[in-house]
Amino acid sequence: MRGSAKASGPGRREPLAAKVPEITALFWVVKILTTGMGEATSDFLANGNVAVAGVVGVGGFCFALWLQFRVRRYYAAVYWLAAASVAVFGTMAADGLHIALGIPYAGTVSLYAVLLALVLVLWHRSEGTLSIHSITTRRREVYYWCTVLATFALGTALGDFSATTLNMGFLDAGIAFAVLIAVPLIAWWKFRMNAILAFWFAYVVTRPLGASFADYLSKPKNIGGLNFGDGTVAAVASVLIIALVGYAVVARNDIQRPAEPEPATARDTDTVRLLAVDSRQD
Repeated sequence: MRGSAKASGPGRREPLAAKVPEITALFWVVKILTTGMGEATSDFLANGNVAVAGVVGVGGFCFALWLQFRVRRYYAAVYWLAAASVAVFGTMAADGLHIALGIPYAGTVSLYAVLLALVLVLWHRSEGTLSIHSITTRRREVYYWCTVLATFALGTALGDFSATTLNMGFLDAGIAFAVLIAVPLIAWWKFRMNAILAFWFAYVVTRPLGASFADYLSKPKNIGGLNFGDGTVAAVASVLIIALVGYAVVARNDIQRPAEPEPATARDTDTVRLLAVDSRQD
């Protein structure tokens, strides 16, 4: 039995419960705010010192995910810090390919769409599900955050593609994505669309939705914005996120309930008895 205890040691690194929040209205509000904050923060940093932008973007991303993987349960503050850092880093990754390498937005949209599809296929092939209610192992958590990063990069490229390449402008693009995000909601509510498919559909759309409105608020008037500035929009969005996450920490109504245990079989009962006997012998 001492040997069995040692063998189970590595298992202590596995999550004790689901590591993502329950999907509520608050989840979607905070998620959209993080997308807007990530867009404005990335643009604000890009207009300053490139080295500082890299340290903040990459350093914050690495630290926040390290902290998220270190904890064994869902903590609202830790989870949303990770989501916010991915929002900033994902925006930088998408914009970097376009600005530094000159890849057109159509190309970056296609690239990140293929990357997202690949991650989802590998995740489903490995785990048999893409449900966010199944994030109870380290491997599933890795797949989840890889998917989140891919959705942020794809959404950033898609928002820029709509506003500039398609000449929709920031406001019209934002309105279009607001209509689009209602599609999976209505399809799930009225037409029994698969809940997992509806969730990831909406999750991808939150990124260009939040980013388009953030650009509309922050960018100069000569390119279709209201000229409040990237820094101001990033700061206001950050304050709202902190307030809502603080509410979630206190209310604790975003914690997933543990799955109901399966009924014990006769074989399970016999196994428990044998383990108890072995334990007394030790």
